[in-house]
Amino acid sequence: MRANIKDVSKAAGVSIKTVSRVINNERYVRPATRARVEEAMAALGFQPSQAARALAGGKSFQIALVCSNPGPYYLHGLIAGLRGRCAAEGVRLIVHAYEVEADELGADVLTFFRQMGFDGAILTPPIVDNEPVLDELDRAGTPYVRISPGVQPERSASVAIDNEGAARAMTRRLIALGHRRIGFVVGHRSFAVSNQRLSGYLDALREAGIPLDLSLVQQGWFDFRSGQAAAEELLALPDAPTAIFASSDDMAAGMLSVAHQRRIRVPDQLSIAGFDDTDLAKLVWPPLTTMRQPIRAMAERAAELLFSGTAEQVVLQSELIERASTAPRWG
Repeated sequence: MRANIKDVSKAAGVSIKTVSRVINNERYVRPATRARVEEAMAALGFQPSQAARALAGGKSFQIALVCSNPGPYYLHGLIAGLRGRCAAEGVRLIVHAYEVEADELGADVLTFFRQMGFDGAILTPPIVDNEPVLDELDRAGTPYVRISPGVQPERSASVAIDNEGAARAMTRRLIALGHRRIGFVVGHRSFAVSNQRLSGYLDALREAGIPLDLSLVQQGWFDFRSGQAAAEELLALPDAPTAIFASSDDMAAGMLSVAHQRRIRVPDQLSIAGFDDTDLAKLVWPPLTTMRQPIRAMAERAAELLFSGTAEQVVLQSELIERASTAPRWG
């Protein structure tokens, strides 16, 4: 039979209340007593009931990852970064994916929090900038960490990269390869990072003295299909671009598929670059030149901030990864 708290109490020679204090990591337990209880639990193979812990400590032992799921590879990176730390803390990770276009986006997320009573939350764009949601979390005293906030980064603990600087660096690299007609695919309008990456692209053009051609800027939504649609528009131009920079790997992959359909050789006739360096960037052909956003490391750091209660704004480094989808301007 499975050992219970009474068995541990008897084996360690302490009260059930003392065992409960050790399980809940409470203070005021002598080190020698704590060690004896932990030895008894290990010897009996005792696993504390999470439900019992919650009732005793008023905690749910659950945290929420609230995300819009712009792409499966991005979401996988977030979960991979959070899973290990949550397991080490004895906390369950609950993922709540929402539709960005939902009319009642904020209300849906608020209902989710109120129903579940989480001990903490990690928020991703665009919900990171939803003021009613942040206000509610503050009122409830629920700790949260924001990944890539667009406004008021100092409002909470957060983890981000310099999206503007990263996009500027990628555009500079394409310019250095001799490209002057450089298309750009903007991400979803609801994401602050979309404007940040667009700003970096525009800055690099200005630095190089390249006039802005608005026909080279297309709206995307961070997904494969919008990348295809943007490529169709850009490649149909009378003076088509020789390079295209998409602000996500999923959109860049969509552009690659259109180039292949049109018998356009990548990178000989057209260079294509992405953003994120998800696993997808290495699976397509040719593999994508991309700006690495350390998604897994960002999630790991967000978990550290949440569990430590540190109100810090962390900025991690991005990295330009050059692969076979870009080359010097042809012709």
